[in-house]
Amino acid sequence: MSSKPASNRRFKVAVVGASGAVGETMLSILAEREFPASEVIALASERSAGSLVKYGNDDIVVQDLATFDPAGVEIALFSAGGGISKEYGPKFAAAGAVVIDNSSTFRYDDDVPLVVSEVNPEQVGNRPRGIIANPNCSTMQLMVALKPLHDAAKIERINVATYQSVSGAGRSGLEELGIQTGQLLNFQEIAPKKFQAQIAFNLIPHIDDFQPNGYTKEEMKLVWETRKILGDEAIQVNPTAVRVPVFYGHSEAVNIETRDKLSVEQARELLERAPGVVVVDEHTPGGYPTPVTHASGSDAVYVGRIREDFSHPRGLNLWVVSDNIRKGAALNAVQIAELVASEG
Repeated sequence: MSSKPASNRRFKVAVVGASGAVGETMLSILAEREFPASEVIALASERSAGSLVKYGNDDIVVQDLATFDPAGVEIALFSAGGGISKEYGPKFAAAGAVVIDNSSTFRYDDDVPLVVSEVNPEQVGNRPRGIIANPNCSTMQLMVALKPLHDAAKIERINVATYQSVSGAGRSGLEELGIQTGQLLNFQEIAPKKFQAQIAFNLIPHIDDFQPNGYTKEEMKLVWETRKILGDEAIQVNPTAVRVPVFYGHSEAVNIETRDKLSVEQARELLERAPGVVVVDEHTPGGYPTPVTHASGSDAVYVGRIREDFSHPRGLNLWVVSDNIRKGAALNAVQIAELVASEG
């Protein structure tokens, strides 16, 4: 999905957190999709200032966010953590920029739209504070897959277990999996740093902080964000989030219960027509998506293992896979920027 600008107008764009994994991908996607930018500015902390990052075939110098004057910036893509967004997002918005924020800082504010470009693009214009929030990566791919089914049959309940790659924890998560894998293969002792337990050759059913109800914050994000994006507070969501030893790509085992009966054939047809979705659903070995063979480096949300839940008269099971850094963060932010640009 690409929304072209209403005119030949070009926009001054800033990427905050440009030296991070998501920021680098944002720059790459802006260039790939030929976003109508008159200038692209890379911003990060003082520690990264002066370094070079790629924007298409060009190298651009990273500037210090703390000393940068946001005046003149029209669109600002933030992916530098919640603290940075909280401090600098309102400053950029006050200076006239539309802020598209990848952190959770503003997601649950009533006056900040939470947008998935294929699901609720109409919300982009509803931004009284000049800020638009990007959902959590696991919510993002889930919404792209479930929106057409919800429109057709009204989803009443979602049971979802997420299998989330280490890139969701940033560059340090990628490094820890790589280092631990090498250490274990060389019969060396390991000491977990980034994660709560060994991540190499292991699964960790714990992402983010535990909440009073026993769920983690990562799990509760799926509850809060699903209801806000689909505009339906009645949807029940039962999530479990698991960190897995995969570098890129989140996977989700999804069970939905709908108000109206939806057959496998109807669901498959709806998903095949849905923007941003690729169906890979054959009952043969390899006839399903995986994070390595399909999602990593790709823009699409892949759906497979579509089957009726024989324990529920209106239940369906799905397997949903997507690259958490691309669609789960960077691509959606750029797609939102394209929607803003299309306003002219």
